[in-house]
Amino acid sequence: MSEKKKIYKPSPISGFPEWTPDVRLVEQQWLDHIRAVFESYGYCNIETPAIEALEVIAAKGEDVDKEIYVLERLQADEDDKKEARLALHFDQTVPLARYVAQHFNDLIFPFKRYQMQKVWRGERPQAGRFREFYQCDIDVINVDNLPLHFDAEMPAIIWQILSSLPGMEDEKIQIRISNRKILLGWLEHLGVENQIDVIRIVDKVEKLDSNKILHLLEETGITRDTAEEILKVGQTKVTRKEDVLKIAPQMQGTGSLMQEGIEELAFVMDQLSHLPEGAVVADLSIVRGLDYYTGTVYETVFVDDPGYGSICSGGRYDDLASNYINKKLPGVGISIGFSRLFARILQKQQLPTGKHSPADIMVVMPNEEQRGVATETANILRGKGLNVELAHGGKLKKQLATAEKKGIPYIWFPPFEDGLPHEVKDMSSGEQTEADPAQWTPKKES
Repeated sequence: MSEKKKIYKPSPISGFPEWTPDVRLVEQQWLDHIRAVFESYGYCNIETPAIEALEVIAAKGEDVDKEIYVLERLQADEDDKKEARLALHFDQTVPLARYVAQHFNDLIFPFKRYQMQKVWRGERPQAGRFREFYQCDIDVINVDNLPLHFDAEMPAIIWQILSSLPGMEDEKIQIRISNRKILLGWLEHLGVENQIDVIRIVDKVEKLDSNKILHLLEETGITRDTAEEILKVGQTKVTRKEDVLKIAPQMQGTGSLMQEGIEELAFVMDQLSHLPEGAVVADLSIVRGLDYYTGTVYETVFVDDPGYGSICSGGRYDDLASNYINKKLPGVGISIGFSRLFARILQKQQLPTGKHSPADIMVVMPNEEQRGVATETANILRGKGLNVELAHGGKLKKQLATAEKKGIPYIWFPPFEDGLPHEVKDMSSGEQTEADPAQWTPKKES
């Protein structure tokens, strides 16, 4: 007697999302939309390997050890031990830095690139946080100096994308912008020494009440009065260039780091004045806890649900690849937390997930004798740039039911007999008319 086959019950792996075809179809539409906007601004696409040498990832200098997935073969041999240890990348900044250094002589600067890939982080899965997820990044990098107008281009691109994604029509989003030089200059003016600890606390102004922030600031060793001065700056929010220039007027004209940051922020806000009111806010609590950023910083939130956290963030950095090449490469970049954003809109049932097929048309087959004409018709329609599914056969009623279940908008009927015309049915209106496959085009959506 043969041994009974063991059946393994399939179950999802926590933190690794997997969508059904109707959801995946919309996800691809989102990715296509984002890609089209990036390219409309002249950004070129690159793709880097899913893995990097562990020493390359570690070169960023952050405490990311607990988030890194290391790769090794189950049965390693001596050759594996000689090679560099490999790890899945946890963001796209490290691969970009390595890429620019490695291909420096082949790139045209300013180098404008976009990258839309999965990244992996070993953190605890929860709402909006995954272990495997898409990020959609853009960066502009130049040699020695990077013009400030690129700092304004980033949020303009993000606003265009987020305000026009399917399912986002009723969402209120806001891009919050600051400049780290403002707070760093203020801390310098106040004589604060442990600036990094203070910055990380100010970055929590939106999440914690004022008393808690003051308490945390005092724990760093500064006085209550100094803590209140810092909090006052951190709570500043304005929407116009003129109001940005009024921040800390006693610092005007001093040539200080703070004044430099104020002028840069005012320039960026002025360049974004064409966006709708409230789309962009200068918010000095946005400082980004990473030492990596040196000037403009961004965070993007849902206005009605700020507790969800940032869905798009980034900023300016002085030197992208100093660990890999002896060149000064300043840049500015921003990253959409794609999977985090997509999962939220899906959970709110706001995505148009009615279609289970990318097909525009299903060509049905009345009987096997018509397979040749059905195939020829499908090929003619595909030649016009349409997505066409050819029914596999069976009863006509079942073919029609399949097309309806898949949400295919048109059904094509080849001639049942010689001499009869082709006909096409609009599934939304129910209208069925004669049509020539060589001339027919679908109706444009209103």
